[in-house]
Amino acid sequence: MSSINLTHTDFSQQSGYIKKIREIINADLAAGKRRNACVVTYGCQQNEADSERIAGMLCEMGYTLVKTEADADIIVVNTCAVRDHAEKRALSITGGYKHLKENNPDLIIGVGGCMVSKEDMSEKIKHSYPYIDFVFGTGKLHSLPQIIHTVMDKDRRVFAPNGDDLTVAEGVPVSRESSYRAWVSIMYGCNNFCTYCIVPYVRGRERSRRPEDIIDEVRGLVASGYKEITLLGQNVNSYGKEFREECDFADLIERICEIDGDYIIRFMSSHPKDATKKLIDTMAKNKHVARQFHLPLQSGSDALLKKMNRRYDMAQYTELIDYMREKMPDIAISTDFIVGFPGETEEDFSATLDAVKKIRYDMLFTFIYSKRTGTPAAAMEDQIPDDIKSERFSRLLSAQEPIAEEINKTYIGKTVRVLCEGESKNNPDKLTGRNDGNKIVLFDGDKSLEGKFVNVKITDAAAFALYGEIEG
Repeated sequence: MSSINLTHTDFSQQSGYIKKIREIINADLAAGKRRNACVVTYGCQQNEADSERIAGMLCEMGYTLVKTEADADIIVVNTCAVRDHAEKRALSITGGYKHLKENNPDLIIGVGGCMVSKEDMSEKIKHSYPYIDFVFGTGKLHSLPQIIHTVMDKDRRVFAPNGDDLTVAEGVPVSRESSYRAWVSIMYGCNNFCTYCIVPYVRGRERSRRPEDIIDEVRGLVASGYKEITLLGQNVNSYGKEFREECDFADLIERICEIDGDYIIRFMSSHPKDATKKLIDTMAKNKHVARQFHLPLQSGSDALLKKMNRRYDMAQYTELIDYMREKMPDIAISTDFIVGFPGETEEDFSATLDAVKKIRYDMLFTFIYSKRTGTPAAAMEDQIPDDIKSERFSRLLSAQEPIAEEINKTYIGKTVRVLCEGESKNNPDKLTGRNDGNKIVLFDGDKSLEGKFVNVKITDAAAFALYGEIEG
């Protein structure tokens, strides 16, 4: 993308299309037919946040949200393009909707998100998936009412991948999955162009929401009883760089923490090159900020970090980690690693293992390198064979597990504050939640505690979870 035309706009311009669609749906309702909508989501937390906005717009149009595609009159699939597997899965699932369309010719099917923000994929759907009615890129999400109205009114397909005009739209309605945990996007896009990553090509360049709009949204969530609010961006640490007024990410955190209430703030994702001591100092002095920092390293090898275009080295990274632990000794630190990046030697991988043992993370999020067409890394000649990638992946997990277990066992006998998330899916006899450090905690209790803070005394620990009893 050579140039960016950035505008801030209000969602109210879509209200006319919403009204027209609602009139159609209300007429059907008066005739005894309810119109249902199903939103299917793949990918990261930003996609989940986007899907809540998609659902919010559909509700404003008069649709009733349902969980099952077979019960829907409109299906909107929000796709991911970060890994090849996610893309293939989304295409496979969407391909399965062909029979739903055959059984119900009035069914409307749309595909949005990162995958179709690639122009070649939008073209592929246009020609190979004739039963798909509309496609919209990540930058066109706020135009969904206009797109759906065109499909309904003109009876024609609509293809709206991203262009050079990028809009930050305020006032988009949201239908949140949870009544106590909320995603709040503070910025969109990415300027980093890591050589393995497709995100800048499908989500566009960085653009930040105005601080007052973010603060108003968070204030409303706190007033509505939300207990955990996660600020989202591809690189939250570069928030506000395009503003003339001075408000960086640390300033935004500071202003949010002035809101009265009982809540915690989390954020993701952070890029080490933009993480500052000012941000760490701000976290340390504000009780509302969770004692957790996710700081993706990706590789312990300086040579590979340079090849990845990460723009930091191990010395700079470990300096940040040391400063965090100096200011917040109780902080839980997690990271991302990519195994099998093109050209990764055994020496490079050993440097990653050394970093894990030296830094001693609370949690790792590990990924086997996936080639993404259109990125520089995909064209590199020294691709790593799958068997070597898998073997290194297993060794990385084996190195981390005893470290995580050792760290977690230090919690035994301590009392931690946990936001209860209800019954555990994997252990339905237990309640589950996360502590300040984002660690999973399992404990006995009544499911009425969901959405509330509880104090849990830790009685046992494993590598991936803490176990305890409610105090008091």
